[in-house]
Amino acid sequence: MGAVYDLEDENTTMTLKPVSGDTNLGMNDAITRRDFLGSTLLASGALLFKSITPAELLAAGATGAAADEFTGYGGVGEYSTSNGNTLAVLEAGHAIRDRVYDPLAKDVIDTRETYDCVIVGGGISGLAAALFFQRLSQRESQRQARPGMKCLVLENHPIFGGEAKQNEFLVDGKRLIAHQGSAIYQLHSPDSFIAQFYDSIGLKAQKLDYQNWAGPLPEMPLSQTPYEAVGLEHGQYGFWFGARFGQKPGMWLIDPLGKNLKGAPVSEATRTEWLRWLKSTPLQGDRFIHPKVEGDAISRYLDSITLEQHYMERFGLSRETVRTFLSPVEGGASGLGPDALSAYSDYAFEMLHPVTDEYSRDQMFPGGNTTIARLMLKSLIPGAINDPAINDASPGPDSVTAVTVNNVNFDALDIPQASARVRLSSTAISVQHDGKKGDGEPGKSDSVSICYLKDGKLYRVKGRSAVLAGGSWTTKHIVQDIPDSHRRAYAEFYRSPCLMANVALRNWRFLYKMGMSGCRWFEGTGNYMEVRKLALTGVSDSRISPDSPIVLSLKILYSFPGHSTEEQGDLGRAELLGTSFRDYERRIREQFTEMFGAYGFDAQRDIAGIILNRWGHAYLSPQPGFFFGREGRPAPREILRNAPFGRIAFANTDLAGAMDHRYSILEAQRAVQQLLAIFK
Repeated sequence: MGAVYDLEDENTTMTLKPVSGDTNLGMNDAITRRDFLGSTLLASGALLFKSITPAELLAAGATGAAADEFTGYGGVGEYSTSNGNTLAVLEAGHAIRDRVYDPLAKDVIDTRETYDCVIVGGGISGLAAALFFQRLSQRESQRQARPGMKCLVLENHPIFGGEAKQNEFLVDGKRLIAHQGSAIYQLHSPDSFIAQFYDSIGLKAQKLDYQNWAGPLPEMPLSQTPYEAVGLEHGQYGFWFGARFGQKPGMWLIDPLGKNLKGAPVSEATRTEWLRWLKSTPLQGDRFIHPKVEGDAISRYLDSITLEQHYMERFGLSRETVRTFLSPVEGGASGLGPDALSAYSDYAFEMLHPVTDEYSRDQMFPGGNTTIARLMLKSLIPGAINDPAINDASPGPDSVTAVTVNNVNFDALDIPQASARVRLSSTAISVQHDGKKGDGEPGKSDSVSICYLKDGKLYRVKGRSAVLAGGSWTTKHIVQDIPDSHRRAYAEFYRSPCLMANVALRNWRFLYKMGMSGCRWFEGTGNYMEVRKLALTGVSDSRISPDSPIVLSLKILYSFPGHSTEEQGDLGRAELLGTSFRDYERRIREQFTEMFGAYGFDAQRDIAGIILNRWGHAYLSPQPGFFFGREGRPAPREILRNAPFGRIAFANTDLAGAMDHRYSILEAQRAVQQLLAIFK
């Protein structure tokens, strides 16, 4: 039975007083301490007596504190009201899915605005589409000596970036930053398109500098990202085995690689298999060759089997070993475990051909690709990021650091007569070609009508073209006249959820004491975590030690081996959206206490705050056949990429089948080029 709570008013703070033992987990400290600076109570009244799903909240018309029981604490700073898909964003999205606005009401407000291009989605792909449209159309306008073209970006969140956003904490006077979703970028050869694009937005020195070790204690090698696991190769990593393996209490195996898994509570056969995988040692006689270009023979073979089958063939793993120890981390870049994914999904990223020399380590800004999104916005609308104060000694206004740390000038985003505008908290709900002389055929139409919801009201704008840069899960609903071929193609796009839980700690002495910089576990909430040194971009502390406050990012995926790709996504979303903030917070605190409590960790003392970023459709999870088609049928992505549908082109990274911001950029470029060809 769950805990029962009372509310006690203590002047300006409110304390939850449990009947159970939540106090020891730190869940019932004064809100002014736990959520910093007096944030509002996360739940109220009767909602504390049971778990509330988003559907129940929406049905009840809940607002205010009750709504926060789903969203939870959002941190401080510009991103504090946009941690993942908040309840407000979720409500708007589900209204589209449920066709609440179909047919459109007659009182839609006509803004009387017409743009050359309206872009739906203000994430990396949408911002890139706006930049490409601005730049390419300017060249064309100059060539033809005509006025420049204008574009509008509609973004449903309170701030731009899509999943390329960050969380900010204030812990003991220090500002901590962590990513909400999109995180990694890699170095590219200077003459590559991606490198030139980075250069064009001001990211000229791609290689980042990172924090150095501080203090008298011996240095521990640290990763540059939450996914690198540097400690595994240095003997400073741990595997935790709990009740699933008959361990009550659980046990740690520190330096599992150096010890060849000796002491792990697994059979000798499993140990032998697992070691082959951990040491990247394929079976004798393995002749596997990595794909060289997309679409070559090995690419197509890989797309015909699951990633699980590929691992079983190369490394001699049993299905049980794959599903127990590899899932969902291997395959996590596509949101599910290896049993549900095309084997080619593990290699699609390689086709972007990053630099492979000594600087091939993954790069990461403190807030992930938030910095790249901000650089793109600054390039699109120069006044969008405030310049430093005149007496500020920080770098110049266009430097990467300045764009990262200076405030967004929200008033500059949507200025009339500007060549590019970004309209926030505006959810597109309908996109449809207009008729031309009574003929509504998309191929003959010369404009598109886009209706969007903002502040509870419906508005309409027109565009000579439109780029649908949001994900497949909304695009298939909002394009009203989408043809059956495209609808069938989108039916094969399976998206899976992710919860990015950022846990702020006052220090990480307990991990240093254990001799670990990172660890993995195979049951409970999450799968792994990593202490990382931060890039020195907008970070005040240039050094790190076990006494430093840090953020540990738990990337929580929802894998249900044995179910279809589509079913696993649906089951994961049901869990993600049906669990309250408080229940997730309790699970995380209990998980940490069970694993680290014996080594000096105290959840009440050491956890300074938790932010949840819920992404209901975080990943495109490509099933076999997604990339190159099956049984003579074209790949679903190619139906959407080959040509515009009338004056509508489709972007977003899910069309590439790989969740990588570089693909977001490339898909945007293709979509814009297709539309501009119509204008000529």
